[in-house]
Amino acid sequence: MKKLLSSRPVLWFLFLFNLSVAAVAPFAIEGSQGVMTAVGMGVVSLGAGVSLVRDRGGKAAARQAASR
Repeated sequence: MKKLLSSRPVLWFLFLFNLSVAAVAPFAIEGSQGVMTAVGMGVVSLGAGVSLVRDRGGKAAARQAASR
């Protein structure tokens, strides 16, 4: 399961889907429930985005080391 969740297509889906839900939730759901939904989805989106950036940096370093 860990390998599936750390694959690039899944991370992109998590990032984009949760970001869009976080942007729409305060307008679609009224009150504190909408705000908390936006915060929760934003945290998941942020985590997926950080994983995408961290993974990109690791692959670039591996490519550079392999070319030497």
